[in-house]
Amino acid sequence: MKNNPRLKIALVHEYLVKLGGAEKVLAVFAEMFPDAPIFTMLYDEKICGKVFPKERIKVSGLNKLPEFIKNKRRYLFPLMPKTIENFDFSDYDIVISSNSAYCHGIITNSNTFHICYCHSPMRYAWDWYHEYKDEQRVGFFKKMIISYLMKKIRIWDKAASDRPDVYIANSKNVQNRLKKYYRTNSLIIYPPVDINRFKVQKTHEDYFLIVSTLTPYKKIDLAIKLFNKIGKKLIIIGSGNEMQYLKNISENNIEFLGYKNDQEVSEYMQNCRALIFPGEEDFGIAPIEAQACGKPVLGLEKGGLKETIISGKTGELFSEPTIESMENALAKLIDNEKFYDTELMRKNAERFGKEVFVERIRDIIKSVIRKP
Repeated sequence: MKNNPRLKIALVHEYLVKLGGAEKVLAVFAEMFPDAPIFTMLYDEKICGKVFPKERIKVSGLNKLPEFIKNKRRYLFPLMPKTIENFDFSDYDIVISSNSAYCHGIITNSNTFHICYCHSPMRYAWDWYHEYKDEQRVGFFKKMIISYLMKKIRIWDKAASDRPDVYIANSKNVQNRLKKYYRTNSLIIYPPVDINRFKVQKTHEDYFLIVSTLTPYKKIDLAIKLFNKIGKKLIIIGSGNEMQYLKNISENNIEFLGYKNDQEVSEYMQNCRALIFPGEEDFGIAPIEAQACGKPVLGLEKGGLKETIISGKTGELFSEPTIESMENALAKLIDNEKFYDTELMRKNAERFGKEVFVERIRDIIKSVIRKP
């Protein structure tokens, strides 16, 4: 990019209201392109301001809504398509969208090249549609309204899927879903993991660890029910709208720590027995971080973990999201604990290092620049 000082780049991300895996990817984009503004529909400076300073943020009018409404943003989904389309990118040469639902739908002119880095097509409109309806815990008539609105969203989503010039999928799993729902081809570039933040530690303390946002699809309740049953210590780092519910169903062997900064998370990972990852993710950064520490991962054999965990060598995968299936895999992990090769786990994690990601993104930018 230094050879093209006049090139103007913008970044887009749906919401900056938490710091999860998608935000870690955005942070690397922001570091790569320090002059690029970040367009977003909602912004919480208290939570995200240190990583994404207010001076770089261009936020939509939705951010003026009262806090109690913004905190229920899943009910704002009918407003999102129009909101994302209202952003004006006519002054920019390249726009990179960090997409989990709506960002692929930005409108750019013929002189602006749109690169969509896709964490996932809109989950609750497609493959997780029925689970999403059930999670709302509403009555029959409200579910009918949700069904009607979702039909409208799917029509918009499919039309908007033609707008990016290039799709980058964060995993083979997402690439397959882009092909299924959008009928589009994509490149695969795995999300960047800051491997150097972690040190291999061959010893451990007597606890298992979860690092996750506490939302229904993460299936944290499944892990809690298992650890309630077996009585082993489980530490949970993260926050989210399921926090109180999960606390209510937990026994005394389960500890909730809430949000922790990167350094604190690193220390807990380096000292745990294993990372527990019970939900289906399109990629999943935390399992890579755990392997970078030389720690095995217990996870569901679906989604991105099939690409990042070598079962029997860097962790154990369970086939069904049930207590029985998970318990059997955990027993196997504990039995094999002394045989896991910490250096092999580290080497596996290095496949997903930040340097690899940056190099491949820059190659794509260079190819765009060379186009007539």
